[in-house]
Amino acid sequence: MPDKNLINKDLKEVNNLLRKNIIKEKTISNLYAYIFKKNGKQLRARLSLIASSADRRQGKKRLKLAAIIELLHNATLVHDDVVDDSPTRRGVKSVNKIWTNAHGVLIGDYIYSKAFMLMVELGNSKILEELSNATNDISKGELIQLDAIANTGISLSKLEDISYFKTGRLFEASAKCGALLCNSKKSYVNSISECAKNLGIVFQIKDDLLDYLGKENDLGKPAFQDIKEGKVTYPFYFAYQSANSHDKKILSTMLGNKKVSHSKVSNLIVKLGGINDTENLAIKYINKCKVLAGKLDNDIQQEMLKLLDSSINRIR
Repeated sequence: MPDKNLINKDLKEVNNLLRKNIIKEKTISNLYAYIFKKNGKQLRARLSLIASSADRRQGKKRLKLAAIIELLHNATLVHDDVVDDSPTRRGVKSVNKIWTNAHGVLIGDYIYSKAFMLMVELGNSKILEELSNATNDISKGELIQLDAIANTGISLSKLEDISYFKTGRLFEASAKCGALLCNSKKSYVNSISECAKNLGIVFQIKDDLLDYLGKENDLGKPAFQDIKEGKVTYPFYFAYQSANSHDKKILSTMLGNKKVSHSKVSNLIVKLGGINDTENLAIKYINKCKVLAGKLDNDIQQEMLKLLDSSINRIR
């Protein structure tokens, strides 16, 4: 059963494993070291460790799986920064800003390939299948999100698809693979996977909220980045749905405007109920997550609920 101190100890071993994979070629080693210098929240790796804690006899395989998931996640972040032309990541300059977009694309590919090499070493075909599918779905989510650029007619269900593919999918796969590693019962695999999936969607909804509410220093990335990039996310979507024709015109001029006034955006989105409606949507997924956590053994249930609580209450 999971113990927070044991999970934290496991994560330290995972990070050691990641850093051991730095190769001698200078350009690659510099990029790799820079990406893994700051650990971030490591929720996905933690999920796999929690799910696989049902059988700690798996030992090094548990750590290798968590490392694989951390590699996959970081590869997606590096590629995201290239796509979004983001200047920062976790409060420091992004790879593409220090080096170039080409470096970002190629080191992201390198990290992906490293993850799949470790997957082959793991030797579990079910895990290989799940993580291959998840990686494909994440790419699908990024492509679908391109439809949300300057698209004021996008549907709520399409935005929920984006949240699932972009974020919920790897949360789901992390927990599922941890459970699969232990040859767990199908009921456990399904419950913890679905719980993690909804946790990931909550995390993404909160991310969308923080972009409109957070201060730049708290977020570790520029505030109001989504609207400046022309992305329609939940707060904008809900505000636009309830806006009259005059306010819709104002919102449309704000979308994709890199010099937009933060206070004007914030005031209008709040006034039109964009924040409140987004918070209500989050509650729907929070409740789903809690119901599914209730199907897990108590210790694992408590760890999942702690992750949910930290996702809800985070400020970055």
